[in-house]
Amino acid sequence: MGRGSGSGSGSYALARVAVIVRAPAAWLWWLGLLAAGVGAAFPGLTGRRIGLLAGAAAFVVAAAAGFAARRGRYARLAEAASRAGKSVFLQDRAVTARTWRRGRRRWLALAFPAAVAASLVAPGAGGLALAGVGAGLWAKALWLGGLERRAEALLWVRTEWAKGSPAAKGVPGYLTTGLAAGDAAPGGGPRRDRRPAARAAVSAAR
Repeated sequence: MGRGSGSGSGSYALARVAVIVRAPAAWLWWLGLLAAGVGAAFPGLTGRRIGLLAGAAAFVVAAAAGFAARRGRYARLAEAASRAGKSVFLQDRAVTARTWRRGRRRWLALAFPAAVAASLVAPGAGGLALAGVGAGLWAKALWLGGLERRAEALLWVRTEWAKGSPAAKGVPGYLTTGLAAGDAAPGGGPRRDRRPAARAAVSAAR
């Protein structure tokens, strides 16, 4: 890890990059599968067989797009990340995910009916595309976890910088802690030992 443009001192809140990326994955996956199941009940314009074949192709394309989107920028920000200061507040995994969902409730509410509506043309295709995006984001979170394990450092971003995306142009840099900090494992999943997050873990994990 190099030295990023983010400040390493002062008191501020940090959210895990991988948790933000992972937050929509399960929602898109299950909403997509549900929409595909509902959509498959209608013959559509193409018929079920062609629609589901098109949906399978859409799943692969959407998964690849979700995984690849801005991956180069994530890698560059990770490479240039700097150490977090000792006085930072590490946002809980659940809080980070809940904040993401609250900020995008309207988008999530529209995604499902839009995917079902697409089934009027090709049964199941819209839902499988939605599920593919979720699968791609899940894979990207696992990829970020690989970066974290190799660097032996967790990637964090200041909460006020990542309101849109943790890889948006307005994000000047990432900050890091040791692997023991926070309540999420590398890749953003829950820790197996279920240790609670604590500010003391920041300095202890450095």
